Amino acid sequence: MGDITLQLDSGRAPKSVANVLRYVKEKHYDNTAFYRVAKGFVIQMGSFDADGKGRGIHPGPVPLEANNGLVNLRGTVAMARAEAPDSATAEFFVNLADNDPLNHKADDPGNTSGYAVFGQVESGMDVVDAIGNVPVGDNGPMPGQAPVTPIIIKKVTVLK
Repeated sequence: MGDITLQLDSGRAPKSVANVLRYVKEKHYDNTAFYRVAKGFVIQMGSFDADGKGRGIHPGPVPLEANNGLVNLRGTVAMARAEAPDSATAEFFVNLADNDPLNHKADDPGNTSGYAVFGQVESGMDVVDAIGNVPVGDNGPMPGQAPVTPIIIKKVTVLK
């Protein structure tokens, strides 16, 4: 649907950025798909192809870096995770709106709440919005949030 360029913040989220860059260098994201479109909320990608088949991930998740001063505003990118704080692997999402409930909680003195923002969309927010508006159905790992027509990520590269 077009190009999206992200600016990653290795100063505030060094472990998350290093993790994502490792997957990029190994071409893990190439030919995967945006498998989740939660309208008005997020679009998500990481380890699933157009058929909903998952790819292997590295052993050992990334420690949660949600207490880094970055917040889940429209156009930011954050690590997706399971319920456990230190469970992020290859999956990440782009915020389609300001998603304050996803931020680190003020009463959490450590890093056990929220979703770690590690960058933002530098260009291509129009593409993000177009993806966020595609028809969705049940044909993927997130029932009711899977694009009816797969949105393939052909290639992810690092720009210097």
